[in-house]
Amino acid sequence: MINYIWFLLIFLGGIVGLINGNGEVISKSIVNSCGNTVTFMIELAGIMCFWCGVMKIAEKSGFTEKLSKILKPVLKLIFKDAAKDEKALGAIVMNLTANMMGLSNAATPFGIRAMEEMDRLNPNKGTTTNDMSLFLVLNAACIQLVPTTIISIRAACNSVNPGIIIVPAIISTTVAAIVGVCSCKLLERYF
Repeated sequence: MINYIWFLLIFLGGIVGLINGNGEVISKSIVNSCGNTVTFMIELAGIMCFWCGVMKIAEKSGFTEKLSKILKPVLKLIFKDAAKDEKALGAIVMNLTANMMGLSNAATPFGIRAMEEMDRLNPNKGTTTNDMSLFLVLNAACIQLVPTTIISIRAACNSVNPGIIIVPAIISTTVAAIVGVCSCKLLERYF
């Protein structure tokens, strides 16, 4: 449905622009925005490649294993079954770590691996467990210690201070994560 709405907005905007005699302005805007988009994507891809490499080094060096030992007491409190399995816990930690660093693109493979590991532990295949639901909530509302993607976007758009959003991001994502975990734990009692 949203595709139809977007198409309608773009189509009607183009028609109104042509009726008002702004066809040349529309054409120039399309060409300029396409060029700017390509430049922006190349800049963003370089930054994302760097951070994905950093996360791979963290995984290979054992940093995530050490981090999982630090996070294990907290994760054992909120995850019931997944915290008992090292593979599932390691994948959860990798996903949450990547999300905490603002690397949602790098977190996706770890999130898929975490869900596969939790599904392996699931006695009722095809049914979502409470741990899986909680993981999805934490994945969506993860605490952002360094929102690298947003900082990269702001830097690519020539922001005067791209890092100014770090403290508000930490506060808002922490509140979102706490509310998400509390909501999951409350709903676990009834469903």
